[in-house]
Amino acid sequence: MTSIKFAAIDIGSNAVRLLIMSISPEDATETFTKELMIRVPLRLGQESFMSGKIADKKAKQLVRLMKAFKHLLKVYDVTDYRVCATAAMREAKNAKEIVKEIKNETNLKIEIIDGHEEALIIYESHFYYNLNDNQNYVFVDVGGGSTEISLIANGELIESKSYNIGTVRLLNNKVESDEYDKMHTDLFELKEQYVITDIIGSGGNIIKLNTLAKLRKDRKLSVTVLETLNETLKQHSVDELMEIYKLKADRADVITYAADIYLDVAKSIGAKNFIVPKIGLIDGIIHLLYAKRKSKKKNKANDVVIEESADDDTVEVIIEK
Repeated sequence: MTSIKFAAIDIGSNAVRLLIMSISPEDATETFTKELMIRVPLRLGQESFMSGKIADKKAKQLVRLMKAFKHLLKVYDVTDYRVCATAAMREAKNAKEIVKEIKNETNLKIEIIDGHEEALIIYESHFYYNLNDNQNYVFVDVGGGSTEISLIANGELIESKSYNIGTVRLLNNKVESDEYDKMHTDLFELKEQYVITDIIGSGGNIIKLNTLAKLRKDRKLSVTVLETLNETLKQHSVDELMEIYKLKADRADVITYAADIYLDVAKSIGAKNFIVPKIGLIDGIIHLLYAKRKSKKKNKANDVVIEESADDDTVEVIIEK
């Protein structure tokens, strides 16, 4: 059975990710199968949020990485791809020059998307097929440079908003107080209008926190458990977190900041639990690519099988400092 391969590249504030997935159009269940997942912790936001631009050394690393990814797209015979850059590139004054250089060197087109579009793409990851249509949810994706918050009611996406609150920003003390004020005001309005008990948490940090909580499969991560875990993690240094919990360096120094954001949102809306599907921006990109290719006939929810990507079987590439 012939399969079609799609690729998604997410140029994030903390890491750059490549996901290649295949699907057999003749397969009635439309199963997405992960072929390759690579995560490289470039941490572009470290410079972008501090100085307003990405330094030459880091820019050259990104260009080299895109060249490597371009070769992998050829090796895997990818039919279609999409490259999206988020907060770090949005704020870098030299982002257009870097995008142009990458286009010249690799012929890869990079889209610098805003926070609203980022939230909408993540929503397209199809995690909602397992949700209760009679229940309200808040979807929260915490990244290095921004946090996207979406409201889902009656199985429909009602609204999505983005805030310049992220783990790399917090690490560098670059979150403005008015961003918190704006987020809390919006969350208070949500709480007044909707009853929300479960938050859908997206992003590498919440997936890792969920793993560290050692819950049985398919169990929700309660706010109480996450709060206790976060307090425990904060008692250790970054080196200790790497040694005790086997965290990568770029995860260890931001994971408690991520937990703080998730807990802040949960307490602001009165949520009790987190549902943690292993999905993110790259998953949404893949599904949009497939939707663009196939016919306009819509899939029934129970006809779609998702193989979650996230951190499972991810190739971690370490950049020498």
